[in-house]
Amino acid sequence: MKHAHMLVAACSVILFIFRFILLLKDDELRKRKWLKITPHVIDTVLFTLGIIMVIKLSLYPWYVDWINEKLFMVLAYIAAGYYTLKLAPNRISQLVGFIFAMVCITLIVTIAVNKQTYLF
Repeated sequence: MKHAHMLVAACSVILFIFRFILLLKDDELRKRKWLKITPHVIDTVLFTLGIIMVIKLSLYPWYVDWINEKLFMVLAYIAAGYYTLKLAPNRISQLVGFIFAMVCITLIVTIAVNKQTYLF
């Protein structure tokens, strides 16, 4: 379960980076239907695997601080990704959003590996 979660998470991040590159290049490929649907499917699988692991391992957010922080960073990553790909008005804003999203990913991985909090 853990390895599947990590694999799907890696696919999600790689797809986000790919979509960001297409955005910067203003490539028409980013408008393809499969590229609009696939991230939602991958992220749904990722979220589902995460929920299953939290339940199986009894890592409930209200009891385990590092899970709280990881969930907060996941929400920050989602917001940063949405801002970067959909809302950012110019290239500088897109780049700042992308960098923030990558910082979130780095923190998510660090928190998951070390199972300790860093921000709160």
